Amino acid sequence: MSKYPNRENRDELRELLEQYDNLKSGRNHSFIDEDAFEMIINHFDEKDELLNALEAAEFAVEQYPYSSSLLLKKADLLIADKQYRESLNILEQAEILDSSDINLYILKTDAYLALDQQEKAAAVLETALDYFDGEEKIELLFELADVYDDYENFDKVFDCLMMVLELDSSNEEALYKICFWTDFTGRNEEGIRLHQKIIEESPFNELAWFNLAAAYQGIKLYEKAIDAYQYAVAIDEKFDYAYRNMGDAYLRLRKYKEAIEVLQKVLELARPEDVIYEAIAHCYDKLKNYAQARFHYRKATHLNQDDSQLHYKIACTYMNEGVWDSAIKNLQTAMRIHRMQPEYNLAIGQCYMQIGKIEEAIQYFGNVVRTKPKNSNGWVELLKCLYSVNCFEEGLEYVEHAIQLTNGKLIFHFYKSAFLFALRKTKEAVIELESAMTQNPKLIKKMIELNPALLQNQSVVDVVARYKQSKKS
Repeated sequence: MSKYPNRENRDELRELLEQYDNLKSGRNHSFIDEDAFEMIINHFDEKDELLNALEAAEFAVEQYPYSSSLLLKKADLLIADKQYRESLNILEQAEILDSSDINLYILKTDAYLALDQQEKAAAVLETALDYFDGEEKIELLFELADVYDDYENFDKVFDCLMMVLELDSSNEEALYKICFWTDFTGRNEEGIRLHQKIIEESPFNELAWFNLAAAYQGIKLYEKAIDAYQYAVAIDEKFDYAYRNMGDAYLRLRKYKEAIEVLQKVLELARPEDVIYEAIAHCYDKLKNYAQARFHYRKATHLNQDDSQLHYKIACTYMNEGVWDSAIKNLQTAMRIHRMQPEYNLAIGQCYMQIGKIEEAIQYFGNVVRTKPKNSNGWVELLKCLYSVNCFEEGLEYVEHAIQLTNGKLIFHFYKSAFLFALRKTKEAVIELESAMTQNPKLIKKMIELNPALLQNQSVVDVVARYKQSKKS
């Protein structure tokens, strides 16, 4: 054997190319066999010289018109050159000569897909499935799954992957893909049965355990999902996606301590992600450990500086502790990214109310009602704010707007009554209150929260007493 096989190959190729040039120029008749032609075509193809490769294929097919492999090569090059119909004509000739080559069907599929004829592409592969078995059948099923995906027949994609796993239950590509398609198509019960069967045959298949867990998670059987994820990580202790999904399942069950534990494992095994830090922070938030929640929200902001929600969530931890100045600073950071976000304006308005800066609070509540006029939250806060600083005339004007824009939300009728009482328009206030009480008397609590002294107002007491008396009778 030669010590320099690459040099020999280069010498052989150079000699073949000389013979090919002689053949093209007609200088002398050179014999080039089929394999040699394939080498020449591949040489041009690898160098991205498509036209030269096509020309070589033409010469090859002229010399060997009954060679199905050369016809397939030519068809492949025609597809690359976007000559799809010509390619299909060549493939018809190749099929007459040899219908047992899997590449024939794959190339036909490629041509039909390029012509945007997905149904014809699918029909080619469906027919071909009857001619092949083993690895070749699996390859065709993957091709068919891609075709179904292309024209959005997603249930058929799932069916193809099911068939692959029935032929080869340990096929990793199919196991990875079917997890997504089980969730996407909502066929979780079938996914559960399929993976239970695979696990019976291969109990140490961690992907099958993971997919089983994900299918349980898809129908909200979180305890069963966690059990299956634990089997997956017992088999592969570095299976970070299993820990990640297990963390989500614990979150759904409100088992925040357990969620923190498995999500911390994700950080150990994989590159840190803002969503993992945010999920851990959320757990600490729910456990009322606001310092740890802030720590992890800040870790998330280092990885995703443009996510205003993270700064908002940090602000909320300060609001829960009553640290209003720190909450305001973080809300201002959030609002530098999304200035008119109603949620942020509402929160910062509440903070300013708490520290007695009423003008600033009114300004931000005003932003909320301008941005989301049909939402009651902004109106409620704005009206409470106006009432607290005795702006009763302005409050009455705004409560009319609130009633109109929120389709007569009942709470605002109670608020209107409160403003009317404050303006000493007792008769109108009583009429408004009586009307509101007939619809939902429990909401009077919201009116009393606005001003507890209203319970000492004889007119209010009389209305409540009359309502209770009419209810008894």
